[in-house]
Amino acid sequence: MRKQVAAKASGRKPPSLDDGAKQSAGEPTLLSGGNPQIEMGYGDEPVRAYIAAMPGWKSEVGHRLDTIIARAVPGVQKAVKWNSPLYGMEGDGWFLGVHCFAKYIKVAFFRGASLSPLPPVSSKSGDVRYFHIHEHDKIDEAQFLEWVTQASRLPGERM
Repeated sequence: MRKQVAAKASGRKPPSLDDGAKQSAGEPTLLSGGNPQIEMGYGDEPVRAYIAAMPGWKSEVGHRLDTIIARAVPGVQKAVKWNSPLYGMEGDGWFLGVHCFAKYIKVAFFRGASLSPLPPVSSKSGDVRYFHIHEHDKIDEAQFLEWVTQASRLPGERM
């Protein structure tokens, strides 16, 4: 059975669950692996809704990441697509995405192979590098801010 979490930003009733569980109006579900199901949208509001719906410790970390990204890149563009927050530069595409898994948060740097130092986790895609955050990890915020700053200056992904 899927878990229910914080209020959904749009106020519309979420889709029915295929496992027959009752879903309260205004509450997003957690998809398999614990990723919040948030309606696609552009701007700060859907990203805030996603962060609020992140389960447990992940919501606080999501808020910290969002704050660091906004500090590193004034005027950063935000959206939720495919149930993941994306961050980018207007007219230049998306440079970073966030996704929840059962045991960690995955931050994807879409041109991460061009960052220095490289984010620690490789990808099947040669350009993408990941930064995984587990519950008790201490985040080097200065390094994360540097990665975000570098990534925002690179051509983004068109999605």
